[in-house]
Amino acid sequence: MVHLLHNGTLSSQALTTRTAGWSWDVYYTVPIALTACLFLIGFLRMNRRLGPSRARWVPFTSFVLGWFSLVIALNSPIHEIGEQLFWVHMTQHEILVLISAPLLVLSRPIAVFLWSLPRSWRVQLGNFSKTGPVRSSWLFISAPLVAWTLHAAALWAWHVPALFSATVDHAWIHGLQHISFLGSALLFWWALLHGDGARLSQGAAILYVFTTAAHTSALGALLTFAPRAWYAPYLLTANSWGLSPLQDQQMGGLIMWIPSGTVLVIIGLMMVLSWMRTSQQRWEYTHTAAVLRDARGVHEM
Repeated sequence: MVHLLHNGTLSSQALTTRTAGWSWDVYYTVPIALTACLFLIGFLRMNRRLGPSRARWVPFTSFVLGWFSLVIALNSPIHEIGEQLFWVHMTQHEILVLISAPLLVLSRPIAVFLWSLPRSWRVQLGNFSKTGPVRSSWLFISAPLVAWTLHAAALWAWHVPALFSATVDHAWIHGLQHISFLGSALLFWWALLHGDGARLSQGAAILYVFTTAAHTSALGALLTFAPRAWYAPYLLTANSWGLSPLQDQQMGGLIMWIPSGTVLVIIGLMMVLSWMRTSQQRWEYTHTAAVLRDARGVHEM
């Protein structure tokens, strides 16, 4: 991990080593590269078997953007500097939760991944996914309230000082943190964007977005206005970047509170506008149908 001098500051050699380039840790790079290969193979097979379609390029673009955001979050210097500056660590998390997860969900990658596999494997996986225990488990964890709760629990639990500090000291714990943030965010956005319409109305989806904005902003405010720094590892490293540990934490809190909260509010407002537009179209359709029905009745008389 971080190489420290006896006075608690980073040596110039350690800083140069840790911030000079990108980190290509195997446990991040291999899964990211594998998903890219599977998606590309599946996409090409779909186009060859089903014929080209302009509609497929929108999810393809969404996947590419989401994939690159994962690379930036997990392999760029952000990952290494995040172990020295709390606010950079927070930025990394927000990329995973607010950029990577929704973009990947919008791309609907599961069907494309399946097309990358041999046909016999696709059939077996399809049959397996329809079995009672698997289907019941998926319906439970992807239920909007459960997905919302899991995402909120992951966010608050990992910001407990002991757990967050452990991610800086142990790479495997840091990996678990990334998995829980990204995994719970994927569930959350899937429930909102692709969940069963019978289980989640547009109004409920809007409520989940605004409540997420509220509790993440609350955590950001707690970090910003805390009288002291919470996380021990950054007490040793923040000064090397010209920040006090408390200033470093305040910047991280502000990132969670204002930019991230604003993004969620904007998404919520866009959903409200979509809901209003859909409601207006539904009203116009109903009103037009009523007028045509009345006109037909008058004509028959």
